[in-house]
Amino acid sequence: MKVQMFTLFFTLVCLVNSRPNSSYTIKYDNVNLDQILKSDRLMMNYINCVLDKGKCTSDGAELKRVLPDALKSDCSKCSEKQREGSLKVLRHLVKNKRNWFDELITKYDPQGAYRAKYKEEYKKEGIVL
Repeated sequence: MKVQMFTLFFTLVCLVNSRPNSSYTIKYDNVNLDQILKSDRLMMNYINCVLDKGKCTSDGAELKRVLPDALKSDCSKCSEKQREGSLKVLRHLVKNKRNWFDELITKYDPQGAYRAKYKEEYKKEGIVL
């Protein structure tokens, strides 16, 4: 499966940490995504952090630090579980929280390069960008 561009959304939830020239940590791979996705408060805290609109916890600050690398590298340092989670979070944001998704896109994909690159792949997953 091709690496997912919007791993940043999974990263938002799983709080991926990175080490240079290695994989992102799997420390947060067992986070209950469904529980987080059901909580607007939790989701908004991470969204505000990465959008520079609110305070960041230490894990949120690490998340914000690794997001650009995850996007640029097509999430080459992500585990398969992180890739699967990214699709789950992406579906949720596009379907249920489009305004949050649009804000993230404005900051992290202002030229639309990632959307164009992965449009057809996501369409197969039922995700319309």
